[in-house]
Amino acid sequence: MNLRRLRLNSNIRDLVREHYVTKNDLIMPVFIKEGLDGKNEIPSMPGIYQFGENSFLDEVAECIDLGIKAVILFGIPKLKDSCGSDALDEEGLIARSVRKIKETFGDKIAVITDLCFCEFTDHGHCGIINPHLKTVDNDATLEISKKQAVIHAKAGADMIAPSGMMDGIVEALREGLDSEGFKHIPIMSYSTKFASAFYGPFRDAAESAPVESDYLPKDRKTYQMDVANAREALLESLIDQEEGADILMVKPALAFMDVIKTIKENTLKPLCVYNVSGEYSMVKAAAMNGWMNYEALMMEILTSFKRAGADMIISYHSKDAAKLIQN
Repeated sequence: MNLRRLRLNSNIRDLVREHYVTKNDLIMPVFIKEGLDGKNEIPSMPGIYQFGENSFLDEVAECIDLGIKAVILFGIPKLKDSCGSDALDEEGLIARSVRKIKETFGDKIAVITDLCFCEFTDHGHCGIINPHLKTVDNDATLEISKKQAVIHAKAGADMIAPSGMMDGIVEALREGLDSEGFKHIPIMSYSTKFASAFYGPFRDAAESAPVESDYLPKDRKTYQMDVANAREALLESLIDQEEGADILMVKPALAFMDVIKTIKENTLKPLCVYNVSGEYSMVKAAAMNGWMNYEALMMEILTSFKRAGADMIISYHSKDAAKLIQN
């Protein structure tokens, strides 16, 4: 058997290629910081920036020009308090930002809002703290999450993406959105999100590192998933599918290819993967040191996500990849 016959010519290789990354697959994260003038490069994420309210529209415009179909927004407000009150304000940072994008660009790009509280709280955790249990209060956080979702929807968000890993979050948001007339707004659930060491640079970008104290956990392991658990990973996504999630997600992606494949094989929902900050920064660091070819490595990784079963990819590489992709 001679398998090399189909490898000797680049045109033939293209004909038999099983998986492609297209611009339609890509979602670009955008960090918006209140009070920042211009933009600020994130030291641990070369090429990625926090944008002020006077500059983030330029980033969105560049995404549109490159053919990227969606952005996902993260906000860094001036005011951080115990319950993340800026996220519960109809004039808060994310609500203002969504309105500006829609007023400027209309439907030229889809706006997804990350729904969580870690960037908005002074303790850096993903909801209201129960000091007796030293963790996030699940049910209390569900209630304020519903308020946040409705605010995003009213501002014009095209999709809501809850990332806090609260039990019952999809059902709660669906109820909250539907009761306020937003039955048409889809939910992209961070359905299988691991308590991963790959998130470090994101916490620099979003200024959301958890604060440790006598009544706070030192990390998010009391609500995010154990990285060792594969069957539970599937169960988490199956539960969110049952609760009404329109899109499921695995986060991080690179170290969890087995989970991506398993979920894809056991659900009928579209599957997103989040190519997270640590994954991006490792590739950038290797390239900047001359150890790897950045473009080749980036595209190999993104293609591997598609091969494992991803339908869409949130990635800090999105703009770089879009510059290389023909369609």
